[in-house]
Amino acid sequence: MSAGRWSAGVIPYAEMGYWRPDYQPKDSDILAAFRITPQEGVPPEEAGAAVAGESSTATWTVVWTDRLTSYENYQGKCYRVEPVPGQENQFIAYIAYDLDLFEEGSIANLTSSIIGNVFGFKALKALRLEDMRIPAHYVKTFQGPAHGIVMEREYLGKFGRPLLGATVKPKLGLSARNYGRVVYEALRGGLDFTKDDENINSQPFMRWRDRFLYCMEGVNRAQAATGEVKGHYLNVTAGTMEDMYERADFAKELGSVIVMIDLTIGYTAIQSMAKWARANGVLLHLHRAGHSTYTRQKSHGVNFRVIAKWMRLAGVDHIHAGTVVGKLEGDPNSVRGYYDTLRLDRVEADPVKGLYFDQEWASMPGTMPVASGGIHAGQMHQLLHYLGEDSILQFGGGTIGHPMGIAAGATANRVALEAMIKARNEGRDYLAEGPDILRAAAKNSRELDVALSTWGDITFTYESTDTPDVVETPVSV
Repeated sequence: MSAGRWSAGVIPYAEMGYWRPDYQPKDSDILAAFRITPQEGVPPEEAGAAVAGESSTATWTVVWTDRLTSYENYQGKCYRVEPVPGQENQFIAYIAYDLDLFEEGSIANLTSSIIGNVFGFKALKALRLEDMRIPAHYVKTFQGPAHGIVMEREYLGKFGRPLLGATVKPKLGLSARNYGRVVYEALRGGLDFTKDDENINSQPFMRWRDRFLYCMEGVNRAQAATGEVKGHYLNVTAGTMEDMYERADFAKELGSVIVMIDLTIGYTAIQSMAKWARANGVLLHLHRAGHSTYTRQKSHGVNFRVIAKWMRLAGVDHIHAGTVVGKLEGDPNSVRGYYDTLRLDRVEADPVKGLYFDQEWASMPGTMPVASGGIHAGQMHQLLHYLGEDSILQFGGGTIGHPMGIAAGATANRVALEAMIKARNEGRDYLAEGPDILRAAAKNSRELDVALSTWGDITFTYESTDTPDVVETPVSV
């Protein structure tokens, strides 16, 4: 290979050394699983080698300056290519990268390397990053979540159940005073959190400072009325880091326990805000705004499980991660994989959950997954079953749309949750008995009774577009 590599002209990537079927990945290597769809006439091994090359050291021809480096060390190495079951001309290419290719503690550098140029490569019809193995050597260069699940519960004094939230609706158009009233009503009714949505920043109808003042008035009044710690996710997303720091500092001055950012601010800004949140003792909530533009389609883009890993490294305390039963995309098995990735210290490879690699988090705190989008009290048994205890269940329309008012909607959610937790703690099969448990609880709660009458039969049973390749996944639950 060595002599041929230095012959003049264009040489296939596989012959340049990027196809290495004999390579045994080191414990310190970063591993990636790419779904590749080669152009006609391009062998899958060459396509995998091209991805390995273009995401590490290669260009379209041999360059003599490789001789000035230990190029074999720095080359990405495609060490396995497997056909995808049931998919024509799709393959999973496994690629190993030496740790020295990446700057410590930088999501920006990691992503620029792994997904930088390769997605526009002409030899591929489509390309998707399905999963990554982040070695403990690299995990330890990141600080991780600003607080983590355990510390968050201690901050809030809330244990043994999922947390409850709601997004203020309508998310655009309310005045600051009316917006703050929604916050107060929902929190005093029984929710733990309310939140801004992704696109409420500082528009002409409601500037950010006014919103912060009225929201925190609502939080403080609800805390006084209930004796519980409450919070509102104040969205500090803005056009510049200076503006975001100004908004976050003001939120802290007002006594907010949590601030919020959008995924669209970018990886560097997310890490900067995580550093601020850690230094200032404020929880950091991340809305995954925009993710489906590149995570939803099965053949091209980046799977959300990879975004979940990047964001845990980046240091967010919360991230929206799917509901299974709501209005947004979310295959049950894939969502379980996302939640495991965010919460567990060690995650084993599991094809059923779409997990390609074992992942060691080396005691990095967990990120709390948030379920949001088209869920209601009548699904509480399913939500607890699929999503577990360490999660945040956010009912926007399922709180604010309650016929008896916002506080009643919140109360319905709280009663449903506590009834389900009680049944679980008693050892009952709460998933199978869920509707009966809710109906029994509703006999003593007019709020829950009306909620079940209003939304009890509403489901979203569309087929998921992104499912693991090894099992047939039901389209309804």
